[in-house]
Amino acid sequence: MFTGIVQAVGRVAEAERRGSARRLSVEAPGLGLAGSAMGDSVAVDGVCLTAAALHGERFTADVSDETLRCTTLGALGAGARVNLELAVTPSTPLGGHLVTGHVDGVGEVVAREAAGGSERWRFRLPEGLARYVAVKGSVAVAGVSLTVNAVAGREFEVNLVPHTLAATTLGERRPGDPVNIEVDLLARYVERLLGGAPGAEGGGLSLEQLRRAGYGE
Repeated sequence: MFTGIVQAVGRVAEAERRGSARRLSVEAPGLGLAGSAMGDSVAVDGVCLTAAALHGERFTADVSDETLRCTTLGALGAGARVNLELAVTPSTPLGGHLVTGHVDGVGEVVAREAAGGSERWRFRLPEGLARYVAVKGSVAVAGVSLTVNAVAGREFEVNLVPHTLAATTLGERRPGDPVNIEVDLLARYVERLLGGAPGAEGGGLSLEQLRRAGYGE
């Protein structure tokens, strides 16, 4: 489990193909790997990976073909910069929101423009995810916890402050770039518990009622 508060920006040192899978080696200065062990979880651009090896400020992780298919990690090559976060502990400040590192799909940067001392960004969600994004709710973009300011169809807007632009790789993204998206897991459970999820049995609220409650497109 993570919080969406990026702790360091690392760089891919190697991206080795292993059949349909891939092994990534990431240089992670400033992440604090000294207290980590093999088997620990690390979020890479919002994707939860398991550290298979640790060497000083570098860690290695295997990425399955399923993860490569569902995220942006398949496009990473040597030199690519990535957002990094270690898994939370009982003493970790929960500065963002609960993030699992299980990416729901790949979205797209639609626009970014100056807005006072910050920037206003618009993203397009993959098909089927808009119902989980609500105004003033949370969403993780490339592993960064963001607050939603507006939702229209499959697109949503956020404001990025200078610190976020400087401390993550989001400042390097441009319209058209793909980004990993993880919706707030609480929205998924609300939908399931209220009976609105596809395949759910019993009564509960309909998807139309959920949309009116703020979880809609």
